[in-house]
Amino acid sequence: MTAPILLDRPSPPAIPPAETTAKVRETLALEHFLFLPGSAMRTLLASAGSLDDFTSFQASWDRLEIDTHMADRGRYRRRRHAVFEATANGHFQPLPARAHYQSRDYNPVNGGIARWFSPVETEVVQSDTLGTILRWCCRAFLPDVPGDGRWDVEVHQFRIEARAGHVGHPTPEGVHRDGVDHVLVLMIRRVNIASGTTSIRSDDDRLLDSFTLTDPFDAALLDDRKVYHGVTPVEPLDAAQPAFRDVLVVTFRARSPA
Repeated sequence: MTAPILLDRPSPPAIPPAETTAKVRETLALEHFLFLPGSAMRTLLASAGSLDDFTSFQASWDRLEIDTHMADRGRYRRRRHAVFEATANGHFQPLPARAHYQSRDYNPVNGGIARWFSPVETEVVQSDTLGTILRWCCRAFLPDVPGDGRWDVEVHQFRIEARAGHVGHPTPEGVHRDGVDHVLVLMIRRVNIASGTTSIRSDDDRLLDSFTLTDPFDAALLDDRKVYHGVTPVEPLDAAQPAFRDVLVVTFRARSPA
């Protein structure tokens, strides 16, 4: 496995494969963020279910559609979106499609409007891999989230493309919060790109860490209530070849008590 690129200071120790989801939860509670290399993350996910259809799951990123809500009029981002409900016992179920909304407090570039995206394909929603990811996220995140026992979960498939003379912006809004409780960013595939470095910052804008997700299953886990995050633009290594960064983003937000 190619080692992730670390900048500024060493990351908190990565969780070895032998460690448990409980250890992940403990580290998140203390540090408010965590980088997991793909080998460790894959082992943790496998404790929650099957990843046997990951190849077809990964291939679904080739069928994402252009994000038409980019305030910078960029055509470099493709995405699909799905919504789920999770419950206190760790179960989850898909909900009817709805718009994605962020206030301008969280997303000053593309926020403030209801954004409708193409839905995640049915076979992806029903895939073993996505089910395993969501099941593990329930175990990792839900015990620490207040609320009435039900959580809104949003799943985003992103592809950021780059070409000669045109960088792609994974986070055009810059360093930000998503306005949720917890976030998983999971690397799906990275092809022919440079940069794409994730930075983690505190409330007072101190840089806490920087790292680059490079391999499938490399992951960043964030307590969105405590830290900010952003990703630097990507550019092609070989301008004559396709260049893109595919990630899955899963967010959990506790519902307010009735």
